Amino acid sequence: MAIDVKICGLKTPAAVQAAVDGGAAMLGFNFYAKSSRCVTPSLAAALGQLVPAHIVKVGLVVDADDAAIAEILAEAKLDMLQLHGSETVARTAEVRSRFGLPVMKVISVSDAADIAAARAYESVADMLLFDAKPPKSMKNALPGGNALSFDWSLLKGQNFSKPWLLAGGLNAANVAEAVRETGAKAVDLSSGVEDRPGEKSISKIKEFLDLARTL
Repeated sequence: MAIDVKICGLKTPAAVQAAVDGGAAMLGFNFYAKSSRCVTPSLAAALGQLVPAHIVKVGLVVDADDAAIAEILAEAKLDMLQLHGSETVARTAEVRSRFGLPVMKVISVSDAADIAAARAYESVADMLLFDAKPPKSMKNALPGGNALSFDWSLLKGQNFSKPWLLAGGLNAANVAEAVRETGAKAVDLSSGVEDRPGEKSISKIKEFLDLARTL
């Protein structure tokens, strides 16, 4: 069974084309200013023109206000918003209603309580994404894309009413084990297909997507 793959943090036409050609189900564009993967709405709009209609274009924001989201959507034609901050259940519902787009809510995970807390979002989000919560001791940590994994066994046997993706330190070497442990049918990765933060590797994108078709 092939798994669906979301490649996030795309910044160049070559990386977008590699993800498209490799069969990615979703492409992520990062609008978080502190990230090395951040793109402007105009660049995301240009890159989005390379993406066929059947591939979902996702915009990643972190605790963004309505004005910031509206500015992004005025230029970039996105299919989904990814809320990767500390957005509450109420804020998640508000964003979904106000902008008329499906919403993916990211759940930062370090223990079982975080998995349990995700249940509250099932009624307001269209998808969930489980990512590793960076430790407080980690300097300059981003909300995601830190090449960190969490204890995959926390998701074993869990069922959710909404589709979900697994993220956090995934790469070609560990994704098979991650899928076995969690039962994930979709994964999201950024650092795992990079040569360095913010610089995607065309060969790693191809390798990962080829592998995903065999899982």
